[in-house]
Amino acid sequence: MPWYYAVAERDHELQNPTTPEKIALLGGRLGLGPESRLLDMACGKAGPTTLLAAASGCRAVGVERSPEFVAAARERVAAAGLEERVEIVEGDAAALPLEPESFDAVLCLGATFVWDGLDGTLAALAPAVRPGGHLAVGEPYWRQWPLPEGVDDLGYLPLRETAARFDAAGLPLVSLIAASEDDWDAYESLRWRAVESWLAENPDHPDAPAIRERHEQSRSDYLAFERALLGWAIFVARTPA
Repeated sequence: MPWYYAVAERDHELQNPTTPEKIALLGGRLGLGPESRLLDMACGKAGPTTLLAAASGCRAVGVERSPEFVAAARERVAAAGLEERVEIVEGDAAALPLEPESFDAVLCLGATFVWDGLDGTLAALAPAVRPGGHLAVGEPYWRQWPLPEGVDDLGYLPLRETAARFDAAGLPLVSLIAASEDDWDAYESLRWRAVESWLAENPDHPDAPAIRERHEQSRSDYLAFERALLGWAIFVARTPA
């Protein structure tokens, strides 16, 4: 079966419900500059990595397991003329050896599943950040709690409880950059268009029925409850000096 996300996110420049302007805002809040070292774990097609390196001049490493996304990331880096400043590493982010305190900022945007959730992500990545540096994590949260009957919490928590995870890990929050409804709609709409286009281009593909089923269920869930109830934000924490 074609990997669903390679189909659904083929047109995405940013693979989370955010914008180039908000990524630029993130770069400012991370204090990135030409001397900074940035690590982006599970970087996908390297949208944020490329934007941040181009704007700040920082040196960056992006780590991604998917061959489809690695190829797209390297093409993007080359097109931006950043090959001397940005390295894309193909591999499992969870298996990458990390030298302690070796980066000024570490990102994990929308990929805490790699470390089995937010707590595991903070424990795995915080040691790689220098004292006084920043760890930025993009994570969903629920706008309403308790959830309506029949809605799976998917392992996510309300905003306050999500933020408390950072404090419990000794990583005080210093910034929050939240997705708007427009950001969510743009992100989801690009998925719908991409999948419908793929299905039209591949009507006889043996996996088309399974792709369509997942697509239609995802779209239904978004319209039924996720748009109203599910938030997403980039949480920026500072490591102790």
